[in-house]
Amino acid sequence: MSHTVKSLKVTYNPINEENTFTSGDVVSGHVTLEMAKDCQISSLLIKFKGKAQVLWTERYGQTTVVYHAKDKYFSIKQYIIHDKDHTGDNQTLLANQNGETWSNVVSPGCHVYPFTFQIPFQVMPSSFDSSIGKIVYLLEAKLSRSMRVPQKDSTKINFVTKEDLRSSPELMMPQHDSKDKKMKFFNSGTVAMDVKLEKTGFFQGEGLKVLAFIENNLSRQIRPKYCVYKKHSFFARGKRKVWTLDLFKEVYLDVKYASDPEIKFPIVILPASQVPAGVAPPPAASGFGFEPFGIPNPPAWGLVPPQPPAGAPHPSDPPPAYGAYAMDPPLTDFGKKY
Repeated sequence: MSHTVKSLKVTYNPINEENTFTSGDVVSGHVTLEMAKDCQISSLLIKFKGKAQVLWTERYGQTTVVYHAKDKYFSIKQYIIHDKDHTGDNQTLLANQNGETWSNVVSPGCHVYPFTFQIPFQVMPSSFDSSIGKIVYLLEAKLSRSMRVPQKDSTKINFVTKEDLRSSPELMMPQHDSKDKKMKFFNSGTVAMDVKLEKTGFFQGEGLKVLAFIENNLSRQIRPKYCVYKKHSFFARGKRKVWTLDLFKEVYLDVKYASDPEIKFPIVILPASQVPAGVAPPPAASGFGFEPFGIPNPPAWGLVPPQPPAGAPHPSDPPPAYGAYAMDPPLTDFGKKY
């Protein structure tokens, strides 16, 4: 900050214990400006915006290629102060509690300017941050003076996509898939599995119940294994980069000396705070069932792993269809990071 402008700070008021916001919420706060002496200001504005960007590099021999892309969801600007000769964009000019505009000549001391924005009613992804890409919703104050470099301050808000189970019935739809695989060489015969997932959307802390029927016609034993992982896909210049992280791993179908048959289900994990009012928190599922075809009760070797912790990470938004790309990571090696 300069000797004239001692500090510029933007703050907002939380609206809930989780300190989150979603579409349609009102964001209010203050821009605090502390001056050491009288100063004439060209403009003081507050901007509220949502944006996404990705950036990574890849080497091809001696060449380094930069992949970069960005997208803007919204941008709203309000002027707190601007001079009479201002001929810029036609944006809102805020007024004080008496309905008067603030003077562009600011006296020494601390000045507090309130503001209010409403988040647009549109579908936008939740806040997200990684080394490759980020989705950011922020408030930015900018102070401009003649013949001076503008001074800025900003703060991020934590935006969470609001999923309404009543308006998104697909989240309550069950999922089902089956697969038959013929083995050769060391494992002659076939193995088949039929897997069911009770629904697509789950709240944090809620149990995931999977029922798998397995028919083993191989000459050796097989071992079912299971993994829940989150996947982030980044896109720039026609290129796709995939990053995954195991959240919970217990069982998948492991066949020695053969490529393992696998079935993938996309799931959506919703914040616990979005449980509809008046609805009790969802109970944990009893476990993950694995059983042969035609047997109603799981045999002794059925596995019932512990439930994932309530605070486990969750994806920022629904993943793309797993069949849409050929780059989905296999589940044959949980220790490998993609």
